[in-house]
Amino acid sequence: MSVARDALEETLEYHFRDPALLECALTHRSLIAEKNPAGTAADNERLEFLGDAILGFVVSDMLVAGHPDYAEGRLSKLKAHVVSASHLHEVAVRIRLGDCLLLGRGEELSGGRGKKALLANALEAVIAAAYLDGGIQPVRNFVAKHILGDLQVPEAGLQVTDYKSALQEMAQALKLPQPRYSIVEEHGPEHAKTFLVEVRVGRDWFSRAEGLSKKSAGQKAAQQVLQQLSDWGR
Repeated sequence: MSVARDALEETLEYHFRDPALLECALTHRSLIAEKNPAGTAADNERLEFLGDAILGFVVSDMLVAGHPDYAEGRLSKLKAHVVSASHLHEVAVRIRLGDCLLLGRGEELSGGRGKKALLANALEAVIAAAYLDGGIQPVRNFVAKHILGDLQVPEAGLQVTDYKSALQEMAQALKLPQPRYSIVEEHGPEHAKTFLVEVRVGRDWFSRAEGLSKKSAGQKAAQQVLQQLSDWGR
């Protein structure tokens, strides 16, 4: 097992009894196509299929248990955000899952380690592997810490991911200038850049936030200013 995969097990806080399961979860089909064209070896696509279902169940179960006052529609919107490829990609980047992937040469050269869909799918495969190796508890632990861990639930009635629209509406209601967004900084390789975005409402309200896209960074910054205005208006 490589150093990167050892580090992944540390992050997962779970040690695989069957290392082959984890290796399969990290194996992209491009490697099999190059190394085993006869198709006798397994890639991670079947595990991805299972992981998608397991993740959906665990997230649904934890949201229902954690938010007994939420109606079905609000739970559905929140779940859709949590299990989205964009959110799973952010989690995968944060735990450095890309460093552990087993890719074919062509996929490696095309920047596969940073591709959104590839990383999101691999994360689902790892979740399935953990379930098959150790049952549901390792999955629940990982989801609680890394997928739901820093999720901030907005006030009732707001779109879960649409803080920019909510901030614009609040600024209008408070007779404040419209929010202005600017990119302060961007860094990292082309396939995995991080953006620092600032939002200002007049001279008194502002915040900065980082994200793996300009959109996600802007949403996070808008959420923070929205909270400032909500606290001020109480």
